Amino acid sequence: MGSISPWHLLLVAIVVIVVFGSKRLPDTARSLGKSMRILKSETQAMKNDGKSTTDTTTANSSEQPPAPKTIQAAPGDVTTSRPVQEPRDTTQG
Repeated sequence: MGSISPWHLLLVAIVVIVVFGSKRLPDTARSLGKSMRILKSETQAMKNDGKSTTDTTTANSSEQPPAPKTIQAAPGDVTTSRPVQEPRDTTQG
């Protein structure tokens, strides 16, 4: 009673095709794939950011400041990558 049978999956697929239409379905899937890739890369960048901040606090302070970070666009999309301004520490002392 509680399991999903192949007929249920077929019915869901038919409803999705009827609601979105067969022409919009590939575009919707492509957009969903891009969104998932962006989410994955942003999550990875956030994990790496936490590690890099602890590394820079232990590093020698006479080193040059790091290069500005760039937000990476989705693969194949080179027009949307842009440099990011890092927040500056405005507190003194």
